[in-house]
Formats: sequence, C-alpha cells, structure tokens
Amino acid sequence: MHILKGSPNVIPRAHRKKNTRIDETGFYPLRGPFKNVALLPFSLRLLGGGGSGRGEKSVSKMAAVWPSGPSAPEAATARLLGVLWFVSVTTGPWGAVATSAGGEESPKCEDLKVGQYICKDPKINDATQEPVNCTNYTAHVSCFPAPNITCKDSSGNETHFTGNEVGFFKPISCRNVNGYSYKVAVALSLFLGWLGADRFYLGYPALGLLKFCTVGFCGIGSLIDFILISMQIVGPSDGSSYIIDYYGTRLTRLSITNETYRKTQLYP
Repeated sequence: MHILKGSPNVIPRAHRKKNTRIDETGFYPLRGPFKNVALLPFSLRLLGGGGSGRGEKSVSKMAAVWPSGPSAPEAATARLLGVLWFVSVTTGPWGAVATSAGGEESPKCEDLKVGQYICKDPKINDATQEPVNCTNYTAHVSCFPAPNITCKDSSGNETHFTGNEVGFFKPISCRNVNGYSYKVAVALSLFLGWLGADRFYLGYPALGLLKFCTVGFCGIGSLIDFILISMQIVGPSDGSSYIIDYYGTRLTRLSITNETYRKTQLYP
C-alpha cells in the first residue's frame, strides 16, 4: 500500500460516509474510481486536539514511512531539473530573442537599403569619357549614408554618420575604350564611306580597300556600313568601345544565354 503524504484526499472521521469501513491502519478508502487510492489517517492530534490509540498508531506509522526532509536522490533530481530548465531558457528561442534584442549589431554600410544613402556621380575623364578609376570594366564611386545612420564603414569601424562622411564605395560598370570616337566614325561613314574611310579608321583595312576599289560596292555597301556603325553594331576591330559622351546616347546590348536567369511569368 502506498501512503501519500499531505494528500488532499484525506477524509475526516466526522465526514466519512455511511458504511465506510476503517481498516486496521486507520485509513479511509474512497469509493468509485478512487477506491484504490490510500488516504492518510485522520488524527485529532494532527489538528491540535487530543487523541490516542488508533490515531497515535497511525501517526507513528506515517512518520516511519515518510521522513522529515527530502532524501538525497530527490534533492539531486530537483537540482538537475533546475539546471536543465535554466539552460533551456538561456539557450532556447527565448534566450536568443533576449540576446538579439539586447545586443543587436550594426549592419555594413554596403547593405543599406535604397534611400538610406546617396552616391556621388563619378569623375569623368575628358579624353575617354569614362570614370577616371575605370579598371577591368569596373569603377567605384563614394557613397554617403544618410544622417543618423549607424553602420560599419569600409574599414569595419562602426560609425554614426551625419551625412558628410564616406561610408563605402559602390562599384559601377564602365567601358574599355582605345581612342576610337563614335562621332568620327559616323562622320567618315556618312561622307567618305564610298571610299572605305570608315573601315580604315576602325581597323578593317581589307574591307576598306575593297570599298575603295568598288566605290562602296556601288553605294550599297556604304549605306549598310552607315546603318551598322550608327547603331553601334560595328565597332573597333580590337574589341574596344567607342568614345561616346558619358551622358550621351549609348547602345546597351542585351543577350540571353542558357545561364541567363529567367523570372517566372505569372499570368492571371
């Protein structure tokens, strides 16, 4: 029989139901679904009154079964459960949220969103009409975070910006030029194309000589070359780009290959 210390199911002697028997240990079993639950003995001595006999015998049995304090295994188990609870709170989702809220790191200035910074226009070389620091088709411009923005600059230092400090350098695309002017090529094709001057200028001497000998293929070849050069389809023979005003009219070619990312089209 298991004895439950401090059980809320203790039934005083004055409140036991009719026909409820008392066994030799002084317990009052419950009926129904709780009939197998053993109850603590009722004793007047426990309630501050007098009593003797069966009540004292029951109290002595209860004291023998239940010690006055928790045993060593129970205390160790309680401590272990407390440690596990503390670890789960500090390293779990609640702890992660508290840590992130307490010490949030500043983002890099390069990761700022559009509108949180402004970049200056690049300095243009008058001879090439490209940014002065153009290398390998890439140039860099200085960008200034907006006032009251805190981020890590290009050196990795966390800085609170006022709008006048350079936060990072943004890369921009530029073109490789080698001295071939777009305006000169168009003018030669328009006025001296029938002599092949445009092809000589762009580095195609064989086609230039052929046009010179055939008077621009009877004018048809000169007209075709003028259209191709005007649309920037035919360029210098070394693969470089035309020198065109940086803020002028430029042709950007778009091509699609197997490596081109194709966004999924959504149809209603």
